[in-house]
Amino acid sequence: MTKKIENEHKIIDSVCAYCGVGCDIAAEVDIKENKIRKIFAHPDGATSEGKLCIKGTHGYSFIDSDERIRTPRIRKSFLEKNADIKDAIADSLSDLDDTWYETDLDSATTAGAMKLKGIQAQYGRKSVCSLGGARSSCESAYYFQKFTRFTLNSPHVDNCARVCHSPSLKGMRLTIGEGAASNPFDDIYKTEFMIVMGSNTTEAHPIVGNRMIKAAQNGTGIACFDVREIKLHKFSKYKAITPHESNLLVLNMIAYTIITEELYCKDFIKNRTKNWEHFKENILADPYANPEFFRDVEGYEYLADMLPEIAREYASKKSLILWGLGITEHVDGSYAVMAIVHLALMTGNIGKDGAGVMPLRGQTNVQGVCDMGMLPYYEPDYQAPREVGLMTPQLVDGMLDGSIRGVLNIGEDLTHIHPNLNKLIKAFENVELIFVQELFMTDIARRADIVVGVKSVYEKTGIYINAMRKVHLSTPLVKSDLPDDWEVIKLLDEKMGGGYDFNSSEDIWEDVRKTATNRFSGASYKVLRDNEKAGISWPIKDDGTGTPVLHREDFRTQDGIGAFRYHGYTLSGMVEEILGKKLKGYHLTTGRIMAHYNNSAQTKYSEKLMKKHTEDILLVHKDDEADFPTSMVILKTQYGETNPLRVKFTDKVQPKTLYTTFHHADSKLNHIFGDKSDELIMTAAFKSLQVEIIPVADEVACV
Repeated sequence: MTKKIENEHKIIDSVCAYCGVGCDIAAEVDIKENKIRKIFAHPDGATSEGKLCIKGTHGYSFIDSDERIRTPRIRKSFLEKNADIKDAIADSLSDLDDTWYETDLDSATTAGAMKLKGIQAQYGRKSVCSLGGARSSCESAYYFQKFTRFTLNSPHVDNCARVCHSPSLKGMRLTIGEGAASNPFDDIYKTEFMIVMGSNTTEAHPIVGNRMIKAAQNGTGIACFDVREIKLHKFSKYKAITPHESNLLVLNMIAYTIITEELYCKDFIKNRTKNWEHFKENILADPYANPEFFRDVEGYEYLADMLPEIAREYASKKSLILWGLGITEHVDGSYAVMAIVHLALMTGNIGKDGAGVMPLRGQTNVQGVCDMGMLPYYEPDYQAPREVGLMTPQLVDGMLDGSIRGVLNIGEDLTHIHPNLNKLIKAFENVELIFVQELFMTDIARRADIVVGVKSVYEKTGIYINAMRKVHLSTPLVKSDLPDDWEVIKLLDEKMGGGYDFNSSEDIWEDVRKTATNRFSGASYKVLRDNEKAGISWPIKDDGTGTPVLHREDFRTQDGIGAFRYHGYTLSGMVEEILGKKLKGYHLTTGRIMAHYNNSAQTKYSEKLMKKHTEDILLVHKDDEADFPTSMVILKTQYGETNPLRVKFTDKVQPKTLYTTFHHADSKLNHIFGDKSDELIMTAAFKSLQVEIIPVADEVACV
């Protein structure tokens, strides 16, 4: 929707480009200059509630950055190795620098298609893969996976959910058949009690955090779990600081209390669940399920009393559980998500207004990219694929052993956000084609063979789905001559012999509606445009009505029944060390800060945001000052080491624990993480890592 306010200015409604909250935004645009003058939230915005975080209001400067990729480029050394490709596009090439030629889009996609054909002819159809990020629209993600699966005939597609909420999808589908939030954000105002686990909500999802704070101020109790003290603890009834890697332990203890005190809802369990007796027997026999276990965990003894109190309040009230990457980025992330759902099933806290389970998805469209089938084990609408592909960590291994030779990448900075980067970089050096579609020369773009600059969220029409399943049709705020991601895919598709008849994003979406009927059958562009500011939560029926609350009558499993699937906690990590009186070294956890998003691929080009957070800072408990004699240190593991990080002493982290953000590639944080990952779905264990501390002389750190 646009509204003219002066001769040359318009107000244009769209959707924010950052976190999974997916706020409604309005931009004042200078039409003559083709520039955004400011971005704000509508006072009556359904998602934003009239407020935006600093990224929403100031994070648009990247659009006009001189660093944008305006012209496709091809690596000179790539063309020297592929003389036939160079000959085919020679007339389009011009020198950019010692590394790159500039070219046109037709030639860049011709070069990509020729190399893809050569790779598949030599190594087989499954020697190429496609990896897509959540900065792209649903239409582009849908076309990307369709092109890969059917034109290239390769099953290998994946997206950036692999490093965030894939365990939420896995754990929820195994128990209730659907991997998305059951309730809308506004149910935070309708609930009587909230458990928030592993989510620094006020920083990572600020507009949802605002709702939590308002609810707390109006008397709603919050039990906030984290390994360090965060802002939300100030507004919480239960300030629960837990040891690293103890989520499953804590959740099973809450279940144990509900069972032993018979606080569960017998009718709900009988009518809507299965496997209850088996689950109950296993919890009661679990040596780590009794909260009394914490009496022997030094520094955390208070949890033995607090956890039963939380269990009683959760079970006796209409309650929500919300969680973030502090749950999913562990070896038992999927199991912890299952344990969260178990609590909802045993108390009937699901399928109601103000009662449910809500993963706080990371990025603008990570829900949508998964819904579109950009996963190796799901096609669109979470249907079984004709052939299951490999997950990203498996594809990396394939690059190293030579079975994967070509990589197509859209909007995911693979060599920044994934773990074990020393290994990952070697893997990418071993492939014959890296074709990247990006806004800037990110780390993976700098390693690519072909790079195509594309439109950003604010320059294109497309559908984005937020963390509460709201489907938004975005409107471009400014014009751009750059291609959309799907337009680049279309050229590759045609040159590879595909030729799908897609000539607009709406054409693609109409194909989505025919394919993903369980969620999007009634979600036409017209219906979505008519609900642009509010969005509509899927599944969207044929008449255009949405479904704000899932699971009211039955679950989205084959039989409509929710399943208990017990998994016990394994004594390990920090808890085991504390029990054995041998807590050694330092345990690191990571997270976000409000001013930046993920690898800061966009936010670092906004001066106001960069001023807020220019480097990743290491937080250290003030009692551990003796181990940090210099102002900067290097963190080291067997996999690699960081660059020097500035130290800040605080009482907000626990002794022997460390915290830092991961927004700046120069910090090299992900070089120190190995292949440790979720046991079911291979999401990296980013939330707890034991590290060695190497002090850095101040004069060395400044070089």
